[in-house]
Amino acid sequence: MLRDKFGREIRDLRISVTDRCNLACVYCKSVDSRDYFPHRDLLTWDEFLRVARVLAGLGIRKVRVTGGEPLLRPGITDFVARLGQIEGLDDIAITTNGYLLPEMAKSLAAAGAPRVTVSLDSMDPEKSAKITRATASCERVLAGIDAAVAAGLAPVKVNVVLVRGFNDDELVEFARLARCRDIVVRFIEFMPLDADCAWNRDLVVTAQEIFAAINTVFPLVEIPRRSPSETALSYRFADGQGEIGIIAPVSAPFCGQCSRMRLTADGKIRTCLFSLGEHDIRSLVRNGAQDSDLAQFLMRVVSQKEPGHRINEPDFVQPERTMLSIGG
Repeated sequence: MLRDKFGREIRDLRISVTDRCNLACVYCKSVDSRDYFPHRDLLTWDEFLRVARVLAGLGIRKVRVTGGEPLLRPGITDFVARLGQIEGLDDIAITTNGYLLPEMAKSLAAAGAPRVTVSLDSMDPEKSAKITRATASCERVLAGIDAAVAAGLAPVKVNVVLVRGFNDDELVEFARLARCRDIVVRFIEFMPLDADCAWNRDLVVTAQEIFAAINTVFPLVEIPRRSPSETALSYRFADGQGEIGIIAPVSAPFCGQCSRMRLTADGKIRTCLFSLGEHDIRSLVRNGAQDSDLAQFLMRVVSQKEPGHRINEPDFVQPERTMLSIGG
């Protein structure tokens, strides 16, 4: 089992398979296409799978496939299917902006992706266009959510990044979406990872505010954490179906229970979403390293995992990479 120097077991891996995206969300991506990695720098599917196999042998049990937008990369469904064949991995999920889900939900289900998380930050077409810098994105994503439910991808989760003064007036409507479609809607506090570096604490809608706004209209009942490292505070509706989650890295950090590490599309290992440094595994993979060498490297990397993200510390420094190139 991978364990860091603080005693945390590392069981979850985020794999970003591309930094390309068909949207340009303001909290994630610059509109400058030159920010993309050259194709030669991206790990191949076989290279991703090799690292995943080594990590499964070290105790990784859960893999979430992310991007960029992972559904843009040709071969994604086959990759998901091959991940599912790795011994030791018992939970595979995919995070997507949902734009391509109407066409791809069935093939993802057939490939063995049991769960899907969809990003949707507004159900208002005008607001959605401002956030994503794309027209008709809201309608496409809602259709994708319906397609995922129909394909049997369960549970379907919807992630909403809240920004004060922009989409926080839609809290109740998103709660209604969870109730009507019997899905999980998770609200995420705005984090300092935006490409335009516009983040400030006044824009953060806190977990306490989120709970209060929804609970006043739809009474909520807390769901006990399924595992100590679970990121979301979870609630069910007292009188009906659906579930609400609140992820509060700013107002209620969960770093002490963190079980995650990240593999970027260009082959870097990151031990924290907010790491200022990263560890190059691509060069090992491409220069003759044995699996045992990779395992030793990964154990050393995990031993250097940070105690926390330091968002609330006065000397906090925002990482150079944005969410797009780190992987959601």
